[in-house]
Amino acid sequence: MSGSLTQVVRHHLAALRMLLVLTVITGVAYPLAVTAIAQVFFPRQANGSLIKDHGRPVASALIGQSFDLPQRIPAPDPHWFQPRPSAAGGTGYDATSSGASNLGPNNTTLVKTIAQRRAAVAAFDGVPPGRVPADAVTASGSGLDPDISPAYAYEQVNRVAKVRGLNPTAVRDLVAAHVSGRQLGFLGQGSVNVVLLNHELAALRRA
Repeated sequence: MSGSLTQVVRHHLAALRMLLVLTVITGVAYPLAVTAIAQVFFPRQANGSLIKDHGRPVASALIGQSFDLPQRIPAPDPHWFQPRPSAAGGTGYDATSSGASNLGPNNTTLVKTIAQRRAAVAAFDGVPPGRVPADAVTASGSGLDPDISPAYAYEQVNRVAKVRGLNPTAVRDLVAAHVSGRQLGFLGQGSVNVVLLNHELAALRRA
């Protein structure tokens, strides 16, 4: 009886030692190693791809944000390139409420919403409704995507240039400089990070 009990205790001690070893390896050593490698080789990405203005973090290049007028009822500010709509829980670009609308393409509510958005964007940018790109009226799957299509960015050039009193060519060149190609050369479509674009636009305004 005592022999079998001793064997059970020995097995439990071995399991405990294994638990401690794996805890140290996977719970301490591995996270520290990954963190160290990320901080050495990819410090910007590891720290949230922060965008800074005069050394102060003002946004993240990974998360979209609204560019609205400072009023009680949000309305898009014509001075800025506008992002695509967000379906993040009805809270705009709140990273704690990421999510899509989950409405199908034939859903009457979605169809009506898209039609309203298309008319609003067309009037806001001064273009025919048929020129409004799909991403201007639909949210991304996460509701937090900071990217818009080059077509939507170029559509907004004349409006931004006019409101700011800038040369449209200079604003168009700024957009062109922010167009990213497909990932790995074949995945997805080209895109423009509207948060980075507006950050550079502010600098263009001060130039």
